[in-house]
Amino acid sequence: MFRLAAMLYSLIATAISGSAVIAVLSAGLVSVSAIVGAAVAGAMIAAPVSWMVAQRLYRGA
Repeated sequence: MFRLAAMLYSLIATAISGSAVIAVLSAGLVSVSAIVGAAVAGAMIAAPVSWMVAQRLYRGA
């Protein structure tokens, strides 16, 4: 199941990090630290999300 979660992480992290960066930019925060912080936060949030999605797919739910 770890391999499935790792493959899903590459897709989910990209989507969440990209959404977070777009949200930061649309809020008017154009500094490098805000953009990088949003990308890092999205990558950190994506780890447990990808694990939960992998569990649900593995169980067949």
